[in-house]
Amino acid sequence: MSSRSPLTVADRQFVRDGAPHRILSGALHYFRVHPDQWRHRLELLRAMGLNTVETYVPWNLHEPHPGEFVFDGLGDIEGFIDLAAELDLDVIVRPGPYICAEWDAGGIPVWLLSDVSIPLRCSDPGWIAAVEAWFSELIPRIAPRQSTRGGNVIMVQVENEYGSYGDDHAYLEAVREMLLGHGIDVPLFTSDGPTDLMLTGGTIDGVLATANFGSRAAESFRILREHRDEDPLFCMEFWCGWFTHWGHPVTPRPASEVAAELKAILDEGASVNIYMAHGGTNFAGWSGANLVGPYEDQAFRPTVTSYDYFSPIDEQGRPTELFHAFREVLAPFHDEPLPGLPDPLPLLEDQDLAVDASAPLAPVLDAQPAITSATAPSLDELGVQYGVARYRVPIPGPRAPRPLLLGDIADIAQVSLDGSPLGTVERDTAESTGTAPEEIQLEISGQQGDLECLVEHFGRVNYGPHMRDIKGLGTVRHGQQYAFGFTTAALDLTTVPTLDWEQVSTSSAPHFHRARFHVDRPGDTLVVLPGWQRGHLWVNGFALGRYWDRGPQDSYFLPGSLLHPGDNEIILLETGTGSGPIQLRAAHRG
Repeated sequence: MSSRSPLTVADRQFVRDGAPHRILSGALHYFRVHPDQWRHRLELLRAMGLNTVETYVPWNLHEPHPGEFVFDGLGDIEGFIDLAAELDLDVIVRPGPYICAEWDAGGIPVWLLSDVSIPLRCSDPGWIAAVEAWFSELIPRIAPRQSTRGGNVIMVQVENEYGSYGDDHAYLEAVREMLLGHGIDVPLFTSDGPTDLMLTGGTIDGVLATANFGSRAAESFRILREHRDEDPLFCMEFWCGWFTHWGHPVTPRPASEVAAELKAILDEGASVNIYMAHGGTNFAGWSGANLVGPYEDQAFRPTVTSYDYFSPIDEQGRPTELFHAFREVLAPFHDEPLPGLPDPLPLLEDQDLAVDASAPLAPVLDAQPAITSATAPSLDELGVQYGVARYRVPIPGPRAPRPLLLGDIADIAQVSLDGSPLGTVERDTAESTGTAPEEIQLEISGQQGDLECLVEHFGRVNYGPHMRDIKGLGTVRHGQQYAFGFTTAALDLTTVPTLDWEQVSTSSAPHFHRARFHVDRPGDTLVVLPGWQRGHLWVNGFALGRYWDRGPQDSYFLPGSLLHPGDNEIILLETGTGSGPIQLRAAHRG
């Protein structure tokens, strides 16, 4: 642990060891990087010229079910903080309870989203009680690691970008009191966009205010100063890149331009946290989504599996042109030469794999508990953070043909009647129609039968006023008549279900597909899926994430830490109609 004195604030600046202290931080989320690669990524942060690492804490990963906590594997926040201390890095912790971060539901657990009696992110007693129960488990793991106790945690955040959501100052006060009550005594802070709206809604007296932006440092800090003249200047999120939505490419900014913006922040005498220094990967189904456009006519945009973010350290853990540009800007702020770069991690040799077995999804769903209800339950109500649900409801008859209307699909539904496909419908319809209809219409004939909708979700909304993004199927109407009497089976895709590879099916319905391969020496690689359409990917039982031929992401980072010498296994759940080989290719950016 660091032997330096705690961080304090005096005369509009941070002070440490009796001297002014500049925080040079970079965001690296422990839950987006395989733990075996934490050391390598943190060493790269040091080599870039940073003295601090910042991380969010995703509540939903750590408490997937009420009172059930996960603090190992990707959730080992204590191990991450301790490793940073070993590498002489301070840590800024942003525990939420809301984190945004392009993370599913901004970190809010599905069991809270499904309880519509509890309003989110306010001083409602139900929400406060849930946050207190969570903090009582989390914060005692952080408090002993504060710099005031010989550790390396130097700052802790109160909520996150709250001015972008609400103005309940009593709630912010309650979060602060929780943190203090559980032993946090390092400086507390809030972070918001540099606007009057956000800074008046998201800040409280006695807690440092910081700003988030990607350009125009002088203007942003001027606005911050108008509201908080005595606080040290701190850009808590310097956006060096941006995230990517499926089907919507993002063009990275030139490295020279971004480096100039970083220099402008430092020229203001400010501290900085580069967001992201290393983005990593949205493993499993943890990627979030956004609603874009005017609030009365918003379109759903899910985030891709990669969280590369065009960061100076790319998703595969390699320094980019931006890394070297930042290193040049940061070097003058150190008395000693910057550390050298760590050795790159090994790469796996290229391989072409063939599918050697397939198994239909339908029998797996048949084996799940059947839920019968008048209306369609959501995945959230069923306690499924990441998965699919099959809804069946009878359509009586005979009757004349009428339109079938599906309400509140979230997010993609494959629809059939008595086994005959009617089509695939998506929530993201505004792209082609210019509107986002409440209901999606299909035509069906007049016969009676069982309607079946297989629904998969592509990430819960993580930002803005519409955070309660419930997944599944809302309503079914045949003409003006609602259909009731649903039988629902849900499947959690966090782990691979038990599969019978001996089953034979010629159906084009969703199937699991397996490919096996041999490895002599594990190394990083990319999974490339030519010919496949849409689905979910596991490697040796680890949920790597979603894939989709919609792009722009066309390859999926596979950390070598997930492989072992000998035989390994890849499983796809293809929910579209694609097929093809599975390729392993040397890691590259993109």
